[in-house]
Amino acid sequence: MAAIALVLTVIVLINQVGGAGNVTAYAPLSVTVADAVLRPDTTVLNTVGTGGQAGNLLPVAGGTLLKDASGKPMVVYVGAEYCPFCAAERWSIAVALSRFGTFNHLREIESSSTDTRPDAHTLTFYKSTYSSSSIDFSATEVQDRAGNALETMSPAIGSIFTKYDVTPLTVLTGQFPFLDIGNKYVLNNTSYDPLILAGLTWDQIATKMQHPSDPVCKAIMGNANFIDAAICLATGDGSPAVATSPAIQAIEQTLTSETPVAA
Repeated sequence: MAAIALVLTVIVLINQVGGAGNVTAYAPLSVTVADAVLRPDTTVLNTVGTGGQAGNLLPVAGGTLLKDASGKPMVVYVGAEYCPFCAAERWSIAVALSRFGTFNHLREIESSSTDTRPDAHTLTFYKSTYSSSSIDFSATEVQDRAGNALETMSPAIGSIFTKYDVTPLTVLTGQFPFLDIGNKYVLNNTSYDPLILAGLTWDQIATKMQHPSDPVCKAIMGNANFIDAAICLATGDGSPAVATSPAIQAIEQTLTSETPVAA
């Protein structure tokens, strides 16, 4: 009986970490990850600048600034836990928004073990909260790591998703991840290839985020800067730590030179 119990325990553990299955295993952020994501190093961000990234944010022609019930501008994300491209994007989104407010209950997960670019180590917005005096963040993870239904978009978010997650604003209609910054900027395509995260643990990714010359740092932090610049342009936010950054101001010039695209 002891041998059987041991075998069953091993099987359960393998499934939890995704080695032989797709069971979602949620873990709290490690100290290393929390420091890198929730308290991003502004010196690193300023040094990275664009990080040589394209940003992939398109301005929306004639978009009326999206606000929540309290009047704060909104940033909307829709994705899925199985999605490796969402896995990549969440790192940048979490860093970007941490400069405007505070996340609670972010957790570590892996993307699907059977999808392209499998087992990307990432974060999930599922059951997390975000507070900010200047912006609101709405996140919906519609499916878990195994592709099962997880969260349902509210009617309001569903309407935004239907209107703005369409070509030519996005590469594919209905694609994940979807990122809408106040109905002023939409993520056209995933900011960077999740292949760059292959084989890296959460702590290894977080450690690389502290080194401006590292390709992982350039991808995550460079795209976080693009998101922050778009937030500043869309909302007129005057946060000195963000809006007065030379790196952010340089990216703003790049974004304002883009031709707006009609939804």
